[in-house]
Amino acid sequence: MACRIADPSVFPSTGHHQRTRCQKIATLSAPCMTGNWHLTWNRLLVKGVNHKKWVVPMRRTRTVHAVAAPVAPSSADSAEYRKQLAESYGLRQIGEQLPDNITLKDVIDTLPKTVFEIDDVKAWKSVLLSVTSYAFGLFMISKAPWYLLPFAWAWTGTAVTGFFVIGHDCAHKSFSRNKLVEDIVGTLAFLPLIYPYEPWRFKHDRHHAKTNMLKEDTAWHPVWKAEFDSSPILRKAIIFGYGPFRPWMSIGHWFLWHFDLKRFRSNEIQRVKISLACVFGFMVIGWPLIIYKAGIMGWIKFWLMPWLGYHFWMSTFTMVHHTAPHIPFKSSDEWNAAQAQLNGTVHCDYPSWIEILCHDINVHIPHHVSSRIPHYNLRMAHKSLQENWGKYMNEAKWNWRLMKTIMTLCHVYDKEENYVAFDQLAPEESQPIAFLKRVMPDYA
Repeated sequence: MACRIADPSVFPSTGHHQRTRCQKIATLSAPCMTGNWHLTWNRLLVKGVNHKKWVVPMRRTRTVHAVAAPVAPSSADSAEYRKQLAESYGLRQIGEQLPDNITLKDVIDTLPKTVFEIDDVKAWKSVLLSVTSYAFGLFMISKAPWYLLPFAWAWTGTAVTGFFVIGHDCAHKSFSRNKLVEDIVGTLAFLPLIYPYEPWRFKHDRHHAKTNMLKEDTAWHPVWKAEFDSSPILRKAIIFGYGPFRPWMSIGHWFLWHFDLKRFRSNEIQRVKISLACVFGFMVIGWPLIIYKAGIMGWIKFWLMPWLGYHFWMSTFTMVHHTAPHIPFKSSDEWNAAQAQLNGTVHCDYPSWIEILCHDINVHIPHHVSSRIPHYNLRMAHKSLQENWGKYMNEAKWNWRLMKTIMTLCHVYDKEENYVAFDQLAPEESQPIAFLKRVMPDYA
């Protein structure tokens, strides 16, 4: 962060303040004189206020190392404010809020028509790349000594994530002009992941239609306060799930959302059943074959560990794409499609080998502007969006500070502040969050 995240130890007295156009931002800590001080950004944005009188110590002080002490700008809409906020969160840029009168069609109309064109050669080259890189990963696992296995698993888990991206394009009708080909390729691509293609497709379409809509979005939501308070056991599970286990939380989402027929409409059930039959068939035939050839340890080495690697990327990509303290989830009556897709999505650059194996899935803003753009055209579309709408876009390069922000701040939904951290609501039960704050690096 621009300063290290810490437990609240002092609180700003309210005084006179005004609502800014930005939502309240999750609180940040900063050193001021001696000790630890708790600042709420938009309460410090009133022009002409003497900020020193806003801070009142409430308990024993302690020294907190900071990368940079935040300096409140005169306006929440200023470029300097957004720059400082971006630095504190680990982002490269926080975009201005898109005006309410801009529609998603306005944004799509600025894209060159070539970004929507399907190229069969490029599509099948991606399939070849994923198959080859996955096979190479399995070969490395078979030959690697035990101390090199983590590297082989990391490669293979990333390579099999490429299968997901190919199935993802099939689901969005951006892989082939032939729908049957897309259904077959999508189903086969998802099988090593034990993902039922049609259930995932139905749920994912709703995510695109309702991105960052509070109740309707089928991707991850902030935690509901009522759910957090419902029972001590569930609260502890939520704290671990949205804290240390968050990079694998997609496993829970996979299990809960894709195998329950009650979650689907009647006209979807037949296709859902076919996909489930394919997945269970793969498990019944494929898993015993692996065990027969390589034993239980072989099943763990060749399937389970790469599968966990895949879920690491699935979880990490998902939370980085749509989770930041300044990005709101809104009720359906307040929701704006263009703002949600352009302002509410984050572009993140990863190391080149990850981008190549995962087919540029993290060039994510153009994908949310229009899911019909094939993955090999996403960079062209992103460049066009930067030229026409760049000041409204959120961008980052993957770093530890970004992950630390998401995992230690973005927890329970709050209408005004977007998120409230677990350790603000239940400090005595939030040891996992305190642990993350201590051990996670703060490098941007």
